[in-house]
Amino acid sequence: MSQSKVLTHLCPNCGGPLLFDPKSQKFHCQYCLSTFTEEEVTAFEAKQEDKGIPEESVSEVPLEADTAESPIDDQVGLFVCPSCGAEIVTDATTASTFCYYCHNPVVLSERLSGKFLPEKVLPFQIEQKDAEKAFLDWVGKKKFVPKDFFDKKQIKQLQGVYFPYWVVGADLEGQLQARANRIRVWIVGDLEYTETKQYQVIREGKSTFQDLVKNALKKNEPEKMVGAVQPFDLSKAVSFKNQYLSGFLTEKRDIEYAEIKERVDSELRQYSEALMRDTIQGYTAVTSVQSQQNIKNLESDYVLLPLWLVTYRQKNSDKLFYYAMNGQTGKTAGILPVDKMKVVLVALLIFISVLILGVIVGWFVS
Repeated sequence: MSQSKVLTHLCPNCGGPLLFDPKSQKFHCQYCLSTFTEEEVTAFEAKQEDKGIPEESVSEVPLEADTAESPIDDQVGLFVCPSCGAEIVTDATTASTFCYYCHNPVVLSERLSGKFLPEKVLPFQIEQKDAEKAFLDWVGKKKFVPKDFFDKKQIKQLQGVYFPYWVVGADLEGQLQARANRIRVWIVGDLEYTETKQYQVIREGKSTFQDLVKNALKKNEPEKMVGAVQPFDLSKAVSFKNQYLSGFLTEKRDIEYAEIKERVDSELRQYSEALMRDTIQGYTAVTSVQSQQNIKNLESDYVLLPLWLVTYRQKNSDKLFYYAMNGQTGKTAGILPVDKMKVVLVALLIFISVLILGVIVGWFVS
C-alpha cells in the first residue's frame, strides 16, 4: 500500500478549508464565511507557488516509494490528512473525499493527473439541503418503503459524488438501400382489385451526434444510475479544475474508452440508420434494408458528472438499493426496498374490509 499525494484548498483569509457551494457557484469558507470565485482561488494559489514558499492554500503529503510490482492506480490507497495527520485508507478509484476524523475535504491530486486528468467537470448546482428535501419528498410518496431507509441516520449518508463518464460526439456519413411496396385495394361491384407497386428506396445523408454519455466506472455499471437521471446540460461543463471537487466525493475512471469503443460505434451507426429509416414513409412495407454508416471525426472526452447518492443494504439481505439525483437538474431515480410487513398488513386490511363489506351486503340482501 502506498501513500497518495493529497491537497486541501484553503481560505486565503483564515486558512480554513474551502468548500464549493453549488448555490452560489463559489468557494465558501465555513470559518470566516468568506467566498471566492474559482478565478480568485486559482490566482491566489498560483501566487503562492510563484513565491516558492510553503503554500497555505495547498497542503501536500509526498508519495512513498511504490513497489515495481504494484502501481498506485491498481491499489487501495493510503493518504495522510494535511489537517490532522490521520492516515486514511481509500479504494483505488477514489479521487476526493473527507478525512474520517476531522472531516477535512481532501483531493488525491495524483489520481486525477496525467492520462487520468478529466477534460471537463460539470459543477453541482443542487445543494445538499435541497437534495435532502427532495429525497424525503420522493420517498414519502412510496408507501411500502422501510422507515430506516429515510431516517435521520440514512439522510446523513446522502453524498454528493462526481462520477466519471466518457462523453462522445461524432459525425457520420451513410447510405441506406431498401425495397418498398405500396398496395392499393378498391372494389368495383362484386370485384376487389389489388394494385402493388414496388420501389427501390435510397437514402444518403450526414448526421451529427453530441453528448452521448457512457459510464467509465466498473462498480457503477450494475445499477446504471446515471442513465436513470439523465439528461445533463453539458453546455454548462467547465474546464477541469480540482477546486470544484472540494467538499464532494469523486471517483476516477477505471474503464478506458478503447474498452467501450466497439459498443459506442455500434450505437452511433444504429442511431444514424434509424434517422434514415424514419424518412421512409408512405409505403405499405419496407424490406431488404441494407445500410452502411461511416463514422467521421469521433471525439471522446473524460468528464466528471454530479450526482447526489444514498445507498441502503436491507437487513438479512445482500441486495443493494439506491436513490440518485442529478446534481445539476434535480431529476431523481432509485431502486427502493419494500417492507414486507407493511405489504402484509395492507393486504390483510383490504381482505378484512372486503369480508366485512360482503357480510353487510349479504345481510341486507337476505
